[in-house]
Amino acid sequence: MGEQPMDLKPLFDGIFGKQRTVLYERPNFEKRELVDMLKELANIPLLYWDRYAFSRDPLDGKVSDEQRKIYMEKAWNCGIEWADRSKNEYGDISAEKLTKIFGIEVEYPVLPESTDRVLFAEFREPNHIRIYMDAINKVEEFIKEDSIKDILGDVNISDVLLLHELFHSIEEKYKNEIYTKTEKIRLWSLGFFHYKSCLVALSEIAAMAFAFEYSGIKFSPYLLDVLLVYGYSENEASGLYEEMMWYSVNR
Repeated sequence: MGEQPMDLKPLFDGIFGKQRTVLYERPNFEKRELVDMLKELANIPLLYWDRYAFSRDPLDGKVSDEQRKIYMEKAWNCGIEWADRSKNEYGDISAEKLTKIFGIEVEYPVLPESTDRVLFAEFREPNHIRIYMDAINKVEEFIKEDSIKDILGDVNISDVLLLHELFHSIEEKYKNEIYTKTEKIRLWSLGFFHYKSCLVALSEIAAMAFAFEYSGIKFSPYLLDVLLVYGYSENEASGLYEEMMWYSVNR
């Protein structure tokens, strides 16, 4: 898989709140069965998603390959740490009960208010999470199939989405100490003046790890990108799969 995919700008630009429609014609990708794509993606090691995750970050070009791998490991460990801290402090409670402890209001509308975007879930400061059920409803039949269950298990997709967004709330509450907010990249220097910025990818990676650890799923949450997109477009899901596989090999 040495050649870069023809188009790395999928209609659905990543998972959980990063999706938006774009106004250009998409190429047709090789049609693939959902189970085959998920099976291949499930073989990608958890820490090999760094290049895919950073491809969504506006500052990706400022990060070297080696530094990106370091960031990936640290951000992933951050999410694991905070999931374990939550369980140690509050017990092994449900995702919904955990959001109540953090004072988060959760809604489950079918679609977002704006019709020009496709969203799976989003966190709105200071304390509001929305899980959009349209995408989940579209794949309910798929996840009941035995071949898909062998890969994903009895996954509760809305819980995984909820936990991912909850982490973003935790980030805001503990922004002075949590790694994803304290780690910054230097963009420029002028004498004694330095300008540093947070990396969006760190927050998203840690949120994935938090959802992974707390929910107890056995696969990388990034697989849900392809699963949820598949409910809207088999072609887009196939293109996203190609992108993920290319990034995992060429890292």
